[in-house]
Amino acid sequence: MSDPAVPLGLLENCWRDLVLGVIQGLTEFLPISSTAHLKAVPVMLGWGDPGVSVTATIQLGSIVAVIAYFRSDLVQVLKGFSKALRHGQWREPEARLGIAMALGTVPILVIGLAIKLFWDEGYENSPLRSLPSIAIVSIVMALLLALAEQIGPRLKRLSAVSARDGLVVGLAQVLALIPGVSRSGSTLTAALLDGWQRSDAARFSFLLGIPAISIAGVVELKDAFAASSEAGPLPLLVGILSAAVVSWLAIDWLLKFLQRHSTWIFVGYRLVFGVFLLVWWFTRGAN
Repeated sequence: MSDPAVPLGLLENCWRDLVLGVIQGLTEFLPISSTAHLKAVPVMLGWGDPGVSVTATIQLGSIVAVIAYFRSDLVQVLKGFSKALRHGQWREPEARLGIAMALGTVPILVIGLAIKLFWDEGYENSPLRSLPSIAIVSIVMALLLALAEQIGPRLKRLSAVSARDGLVVGLAQVLALIPGVSRSGSTLTAALLDGWQRSDAARFSFLLGIPAISIAGVVELKDAFAASSEAGPLPLLVGILSAAVVSWLAIDWLLKFLQRHSTWIFVGYRLVFGVFLLVWWFTRGAN
């Protein structure tokens, strides 16, 4: 069972959602799992689990950031897709990128919709959202990222993306429905294993996340505002805004970082984070 959220006043709610927005912004695009941190940090601070609806809605700030950051890329994709529809030029890089993004989004939409329709309440209170589960998943994903870093040939560029590439990375994106996996982590790991260069893998991961995160945030918007009805919409707006600002900075930093460095720092962080959560959980349980 998830720890219940603690009732807070307006200022406390604004402060909580500001912190959640900063956490969301820092962790959505780094391969370390925003869901894990948005679950673990509030619980350790004594606020309880903010719930799927609140965290999914705050993710809208990350979407605003990634759309703004990649606005020129998205415009080119739309132009390329429109041109391909009119003239059949589907081999152009922009059209192929649009197809890859569309195909890559289908798996997580299908599985996510099935969860929403048939397992919504069960998912909210699932053992998968427990801290021990998140810790173990974090450690497993760290090991998979280490494997990808070690054996990935790093030859593919975004300009050569294909429909098959989009589907492969999109299938990996489905794993992000398991708390602790990390959407950016699973897609980056899959892309590296599939032979992508690091910075291009990260860039495609960001672009591929736009439809999935947007739809998830919009779907949960009503429930999130209902859950915070006593405090009004202000806290959620604070969270969305802080997530947008910090997400922009995180995207810019990660793209520049991966042009010169490997992902080993994230492997190490995920291992330490997972072990720390396990120790904290069992120590608290012992007390």
